Amino acid sequence: MNMPTQKTVRIGGACGFWGDSSLGAHQLVNTPGMQYITFDYLAELTLAIMAGMRMKNPEQGYALDFVDLMKQVLPKAKAQGIRIIANAGGLNPGACAQALSQAMEALGQPVKIGVVSGDDASGVLQNLRKQGNELKDMQSGQPAPAFVLTANAYLGAFPIAAALGAGADIVITGRVVDSAMVLGALIHEFKWTPTQLDELAQGSLAGHIVECGAQATGGLFTDWQVVPDWANIGYPFVDVTADGSFTLGKPDHTGGLINKAVASEQLLYEIGDPANYQLPDVVCDFTQVHIENSGDNRVRISGAKGKAPSGQYKVCATYPDGFRCIGLLSIVGFDAAEKAKRTAEAILERTRTQFKQLDLADYTRAHYEVIGTETDFGPHAQVLNAREAMLRIAIHHADKKAATLFSKEIAPAGTSFAPGTSGNFGMGRPNVVPLVRLFSTLIDKSLVQAKVSINGEVVEYTEPEHPLAAPPGQTSQNQASANVYTPIGRLLIDIAHGRSGDKGNTSNVGLVARSDTDWALLKAAITPERVKAYLGHLVQGSVTVYPLPGINALNVVMDQALDGGGMTSMRNDPLGKGMAQLMLTMPI
Repeated sequence: MNMPTQKTVRIGGACGFWGDSSLGAHQLVNTPGMQYITFDYLAELTLAIMAGMRMKNPEQGYALDFVDLMKQVLPKAKAQGIRIIANAGGLNPGACAQALSQAMEALGQPVKIGVVSGDDASGVLQNLRKQGNELKDMQSGQPAPAFVLTANAYLGAFPIAAALGAGADIVITGRVVDSAMVLGALIHEFKWTPTQLDELAQGSLAGHIVECGAQATGGLFTDWQVVPDWANIGYPFVDVTADGSFTLGKPDHTGGLINKAVASEQLLYEIGDPANYQLPDVVCDFTQVHIENSGDNRVRISGAKGKAPSGQYKVCATYPDGFRCIGLLSIVGFDAAEKAKRTAEAILERTRTQFKQLDLADYTRAHYEVIGTETDFGPHAQVLNAREAMLRIAIHHADKKAATLFSKEIAPAGTSFAPGTSGNFGMGRPNVVPLVRLFSTLIDKSLVQAKVSINGEVVEYTEPEHPLAAPPGQTSQNQASANVYTPIGRLLIDIAHGRSGDKGNTSNVGLVARSDTDWALLKAAITPERVKAYLGHLVQGSVTVYPLPGINALNVVMDQALDGGGMTSMRNDPLGKGMAQLMLTMPI
């Protein structure tokens, strides 16, 4: 493997979500020159799942399998001087650290474990309500719930740097912004201060690129056919210099692909307004970022600019709201889709009749989809007369008794309704689970204090003083140009790559032109009006199109597009992971 020729810090991204492969950890711990390995376990949906865990067992609420993975890789990492940073602590970083400490002691491999906590903001929200503050959800504008299971502020990178400075071999955090793990290592190594905003922006971009693991090395790439060896796909690392610019790479002899298009797709992932990507330590402007191929499976990334952050933390809270259940039935043969629809309607009609007999309320929400018939495409679906279909029927009810009754009425379809109903009967009745909703708001940073400890001993830490934030800049929407020729009979995928992500009920689709010529066409083809017209069956809110001329890209942000998003959504694709694929079918 070619080592960098100038002084750099090498940081790997081994995990993109709770449930990712252990492959990345083993690859990166064996990569020459590795100094830090980060593990990103948390998402808004993950916190909701962890909240359910902690309800059942107060000693849980963290990524349990992280401890088992560390038993395999942490001894070698320590021996080689590689330090680990992970947000696996979730809602209970102290318990996660204690479990890991016990496991390593049992192996005869004691380690210095740093813990970053203090993100729990449940008491803060309660006090603000008592004081008469009207907290509103950042997206929906809905008032705060009367009771929350959890509430966690998205902390920044400086507490992580403090834990590293105190000598931690591994740092376990609660809720921090995903990119903070990489930025924290860079702040520690380069001694960046809060006023070095461009460096902080570049370091945040490095963290943003690797925080989703193999998404930076060819995972989810639009042109998936050209990505080799999925089974051994390489996990990413960055070689970062003192000015924050960096090279993205992957271990030698691994699968996957790194090029300008792959890196550009990942840059756009879930960033919203690219000129004002808000983080606790810096507001990033990615509009003039430059990406260039610099070698075999290597790209060089520079040009991010930083602005002063706001005086607020984002807080994500969870609260209970009844129960949900999802049933699946496989149906084959003639008119499979029509049989599936009639089956769904019969199940809902039957259960509603039983609800009335038992004096139970109607469903809060009920929704069904026939998978295999391009239901996500709405009026653009092309599958007709499907002879194989999967019925997915999801319900939400305030009463567990009603949801349980629904669960019992899925299997009878196998003998009562359509011929060819083969079902998922080997899986038993579908589970009834508590529905945990998300509520996101902003609070003053002074109300939350990050805490740092090493092996249970408190490390004195005070958040450094950040520069005052200026009002966020305005990024104008992309407008079509009447002078640009738009070819007829082609699809958007012919001129662009695309990748989609989510923020609650907002869908974020990044589009990258395939060439300089295609950049002019892309700007002409993608306007808010055209996007809303094409995806109006899914998108209920506004559409904003942000240009990133540095990489010939557009970021399309669609509000109220995911049926509530996360666990709230009744759709088969609650996180909008397929939204870019839908958009790429647009005629241009």
